[in-house]
Amino acid sequence: SSLAGIMLLEVFLVLGTLLIYFLFSKKNDETLPFKDGWWGRGQKPETKEDSSIRPFKVETAEEELSDLFRRLDQARFTEPLENSCFHYGTNSVHLRKVVSYWKNQFNWKKQVEVLNKYPQFKTKIQGIDIHFVHVKPPHLPEGKAAKPLLMVHGWPGSFYEFYKIIPLLTDPASHGLGDEHIFEVICPSIPGYGFSEAPHKKDFNSVSAASVFYELMLRLGFNEFYTQGGDGGWLICTNLAQIAPSHVKGLHLNMVLVSKLGLSHLLSVLLGRYFPGLFGFQDEDVRRMFPFLKKWLYKILSEFGYAHIQTTKPDTVGCGLNDSPVGLAAYILEKFSSWTDMEFQNLEDGGLERKFSLDDLLTNIMIYWVSGCIISSMRFYKENLQKGIGAQKHDKLTVQVPTGIAAFPNEILHIPQAWARKKYTNIVSFHFMPRGGHFAAFEEPELLAKDILQFVDKVEKEQLWKKK
Repeated sequence: SSLAGIMLLEVFLVLGTLLIYFLFSKKNDETLPFKDGWWGRGQKPETKEDSSIRPFKVETAEEELSDLFRRLDQARFTEPLENSCFHYGTNSVHLRKVVSYWKNQFNWKKQVEVLNKYPQFKTKIQGIDIHFVHVKPPHLPEGKAAKPLLMVHGWPGSFYEFYKIIPLLTDPASHGLGDEHIFEVICPSIPGYGFSEAPHKKDFNSVSAASVFYELMLRLGFNEFYTQGGDGGWLICTNLAQIAPSHVKGLHLNMVLVSKLGLSHLLSVLLGRYFPGLFGFQDEDVRRMFPFLKKWLYKILSEFGYAHIQTTKPDTVGCGLNDSPVGLAAYILEKFSSWTDMEFQNLEDGGLERKFSLDDLLTNIMIYWVSGCIISSMRFYKENLQKGIGAQKHDKLTVQVPTGIAAFPNEILHIPQAWARKKYTNIVSFHFMPRGGHFAAFEEPELLAKDILQFVDKVEKEQLWKKK
């Protein structure tokens, strides 16, 4: 009987500990420390950093282009398996067509003009040059101020993904979106991506990027601003909201992942299909999440091999991609096919031109090629994930900033609002979007713009950021 008593005591101790844990760990109000790094070469100089903002234009030398064409001419292709479509990755029969277009029709000079139609700048922050696009509204109605909006891309995208949504946000009235909220849009290139300098030191992760972009916004004179992101931009903007909650008025995301999965998640995976209401699932959540093995587990196993490579040995595979434009295109195009719609894998051409033009796809690829940034962009995975999923301080902290989530039906993994709530404690809008996938701004600029506008309208009308 003394054994039973000890066991009972142990049970009470465990329950007591759990109770104390839940009572005291519920409110997690602390912010994420700003990461003051220095990412330049060698030793940090004693002198103060040059904080000037310099105009930047995309320019390509003739010899760079002739080198590219030589490489395209000398490409070696492997015959794909019969009827394999995009199931084995980019199908090289279709890749030949893309490369032929790249050599014979694609006009990079014209695309450079497109890239340069919005003002671009560079400024040094924490030892590296940060590139950004900065677009002010063409006209502001009397008594209206533009709202600053930081938009952050991900991998394997670039600042160019936002070129179609920028006019809808800086000049909404001309696009039938009213003039209630007009934005001044800032789209930086993540360090190591596009025309932002790559970090020269290890450990440049999403918190480092968020800290750099926070400094950028302050340098541009914005004390309060909105942020928007999907893919890697989701994490950077989330971290920024954790670092500076009093400066971020609202956080709008078109992708969310949760790294801390608890008992309630497990139960909802097992039972959510049968008792959706019990777990706060909508019918649409059930449609997008189940059968769970097929829509989650198998998808992770079949689609995330690239992430495992990039989290472990980015420089090895990166060598080939940095040396071969055709290899680079194959690697990036595969993502634009499957992440736009997984069903596109069943098509001979990967469905690539159903949502994008070849000019748009090749412009994004060219940004990677001419800047030689593929390896440094892939390293971002290693810096963020090498310690394991959910292991960093930001993973353990909640987000209190007003949050809007646009859940696109073809996003790689669907996160229900009930799961997102545990991380984002202040979700003010959550919408199941009617169509579209992972590259929302690039693919469905109007749907995304409307969702951003209604979210900002809610935050402003109810002055939600003041109630944080």
